[in-house]
Amino acid sequence: MTRPDGSPIRALVVDDETNLSDLLRMALTNEGWDARTASNGQEALNLIREFAPDLLVLDIMMPGLDGMEVLKRVRAGGNDVPVLFLTAKDAVQDRIAGISAGGDDYLTKPFNLEEVIVRLRGMARRHVAVAADSDPRLQVGDLTLDEETYEVERAGQLIKLTAKEFELLRYLMQNPRRVLSKAQILDQVWSYDFGGTSSVVEIYISYLRKKIDSIGEPLIHTVRGVGYTIKPGR
Repeated sequence: MTRPDGSPIRALVVDDETNLSDLLRMALTNEGWDARTASNGQEALNLIREFAPDLLVLDIMMPGLDGMEVLKRVRAGGNDVPVLFLTAKDAVQDRIAGISAGGDDYLTKPFNLEEVIVRLRGMARRHVAVAADSDPRLQVGDLTLDEETYEVERAGQLIKLTAKEFELLRYLMQNPRRVLSKAQILDQVWSYDFGGTSSVVEIYISYLRKKIDSIGEPLIHTVRGVGYTIKPGR
């Protein structure tokens, strides 16, 4: 995933816990992103001006200039960069305050690193990586999906999918050859607050296989103990 001009997505992680911010920076660098860190609010404001990040990971509770004040100043300057708040405060009113202040998402500490990355990927996909003139058609092998007409074809044969099957297939095809975990799929297709179990992923994968892989060589593959991927061939 890149910016519309093909350059790496830029992410700024702001947290006074340097071990945590360095961990997130390394994880995002492994995603192929250009990630930097700031340890306080003033440093964050300076980097936002100089670095112009596409995404901002912002700790609320920092000494001096806290995360809420940083975001208030960023928004006052007309910058609408998407923000994921990180905080040790987990009360409902704190979540509401974070979103009301202009944040786009909210996670409490301690958090699962994979969940942070999944949330940021989703934010990048929604706000950053979509070019205005992007091709609405996705293709893997002889399978095509049109995001505008909601039509799916394989080898010239139209395949009828339910809305949720379409969303799952689209997510797989947006990430060809990449192994996606059940947690990632639940987050992106069923939303992170889904109250069911991961078995729903297995069920819908089986539905797709019956409709898609019955037409030709298998495209949807299971990587045991890891997740699922879509790619031509075995």
